Amino acid sequence: MDHFTSLETLLLHADADEAESAIAPPLYQTVPFSAATAEEFAEMNAVARHERYYRRYGNPTQARLEKIVAAAEGAEAALATASGMGAISTSLLSLLSGGDHVVAQRSMYGGTLSFLQDMAPRFGVETTLIDQTDTEAFERAVRPNTRLIMIETPSNPLLRLTDVAAVTGLARDRGILTFADNTVATPVNQRPLDLGVDLVMHSVTKTLSGHSDVLAGIVAGRADLVERIWRTHTVIGSVVSPHDAWLALRGLRTLGMRAERQNRTALALAGFLSEHPAVARVNYPGLEAHPQHELAKRQMRGYGGLLSFELRGGHAAAERLIAALELPVLSPSLGGVRSLVVRPAAMWAQELTEEQLAEAGVPFGLIRFAVGLEHEADLIADLEKGLAA
Repeated sequence: MDHFTSLETLLLHADADEAESAIAPPLYQTVPFSAATAEEFAEMNAVARHERYYRRYGNPTQARLEKIVAAAEGAEAALATASGMGAISTSLLSLLSGGDHVVAQRSMYGGTLSFLQDMAPRFGVETTLIDQTDTEAFERAVRPNTRLIMIETPSNPLLRLTDVAAVTGLARDRGILTFADNTVATPVNQRPLDLGVDLVMHSVTKTLSGHSDVLAGIVAGRADLVERIWRTHTVIGSVVSPHDAWLALRGLRTLGMRAERQNRTALALAGFLSEHPAVARVNYPGLEAHPQHELAKRQMRGYGGLLSFELRGGHAAAERLIAALELPVLSPSLGGVRSLVVRPAAMWAQELTEEQLAEAGVPFGLIRFAVGLEHEADLIADLEKGLAA
């Protein structure tokens, strides 16, 4: 797909099937497919990731989703799963064994931290958590048995950045795999594989599908690694439903326009909040005041539709503001057409203990604002009224 000059065009045409005349892709709800002969059945059974054998192994609708995301990320292959955590857990179970060591960030999605801190030790896998803003900390944390470095940039919910090229450079020199969560940035704003990462994942539920009606995840990268993950995937069975894959395909067509609009609105909201006297701190890499703004300019094309902030009144003021807002709804998730607001400490209470939240550096009164497609002037007016209250 190198002949496409823009991501927008790629998202519309990367899955083009010359044998298919339907403009909208068909939905293949089928579980088993049939073979005409014993020889054909044997061939279907022998081919990895066959699209027309059995849904746990592959599906034509799922394959189209994988083809588009792989093209968007510049990957050789991709594998869709039933959720973002399905992509993370299946990948980590495929890549790690007892006695292995992982280096990961303290500031990271709560589900990922929960897997690394609570589940991985049951299989004999140790994790060292470091400050992602300190590139040398990655090197100091590496051990002889380190097999994987797990990064997320910008991180959710603190919007901290990892110097991707620097981390992948030190990992490559030591034969360590790197795995990046690109959910917050999306391939519109950042392509970690271009910076040396081995595998990249997304919660397709978020900005990729973009309408809050899909539960899916995806991992993309080198074909040999993706097939290795697929073999674990067929055993675990974290299989995306064809209907969710079909809806995600529809959402991907407009990803470029939606992400650019959310980039613009998030920057406007971050600028407004940073100048408001009731606001103590704003986390958004697009702000010049962000301590890693220069790194953001170097490795990102846009800054994303997610921001977080703290009020001078702390936790109580945060709850009052959330209750006063009319446009953003109180809800988890991000990347949809409607703006969503939440306190991450409250959202992740079931996944992380108070100690783990403190270790991740998530303030109790932090507000996460996931920008939707409302007009920026309306969102700013709503925030202004809420802050005045």
